Amino acid sequence: QVQLVESGGGSVQTGGSLRLSCAASGYIFSTYCMGWFRQAPGKEREGIAFIDRVGGTGYVDSVKGRFTISRDNAKSTLYLEMNSLQPVDTAIYFCARDQVSGFCNSRRPYSSYYWGQGTQVTVSS
Repeated sequence: QVQLVESGGGSVQTGGSLRLSCAASGYIFSTYCMGWFRQAPGKEREGIAFIDRVGGTGYVDSVKGRFTISRDNAKSTLYLEMNSLQPVDTAIYFCARDQVSGFCNSRRPYSSYYWGQGTQVTVSS
């Protein structure tokens, strides 16, 4: 079955950096759109970065220029490089795989994805 396991979360100060990883198994990793979502306390989960099967990427405005999504198909691993972190970036970060498509559509509902368990990122001022 599809398994997604995030790692790399932690606590950093404002301006710091973190690199999240998501190890995927149970399917052919290169075939599907992958994304990073986050959920802050009291807020809805939001998609922040996506990468399709051919490497095309998309970002929500709030992370453009600071976060970089990438994938290593040989290692079946998804990454999120996060720089210039701010307290507003504090959230649980989730890795997700589109259930059916290799191309991403940020408007797809949450039920269209497989999810990891999440990893906490805390940014202090």
